[in-house]
Amino acid sequence: MMAAADLIVAPPDYDTLGGRISRARDALDLTSSQLARRLGVKTETVQAWETDRSEPRANRVTMLAGVLGVSPTWLLNGIGESPAVHVVNSELKVLSEQLSKLKRAHAAMGLMIDSIAAETERVSRQIEK
Repeated sequence: MMAAADLIVAPPDYDTLGGRISRARDALDLTSSQLARRLGVKTETVQAWETDRSEPRANRVTMLAGVLGVSPTWLLNGIGESPAVHVVNSELKVLSEQLSKLKRAHAAMGLMIDSIAAETERVSRQIEK
């Protein structure tokens, strides 16, 4: 979440309301039909909003923002954190966790290699005797 001071500094999203609705829906991997169902409106209504042929009423904007996981301010004015930031942050967290697991596995593999090398050396010396 952005700090209040960052809202003023952060550049606004110059997309249209419909464009922001569409991007936020895409970020959640929802179809317009699925979003319409969650909001209790027709698919055509959501499509009209996304193509800027109409705008949702105030009560729907609040509901829409909640369903899409964005602030009403971002949805209406493009000010604040966009859903892409949330998606990138969550993807980054997953990648970071996977990298940590891989590093631990790599370290364990190194220890196993050292152990096998030492055992091979020991057996080799016994054979030479």
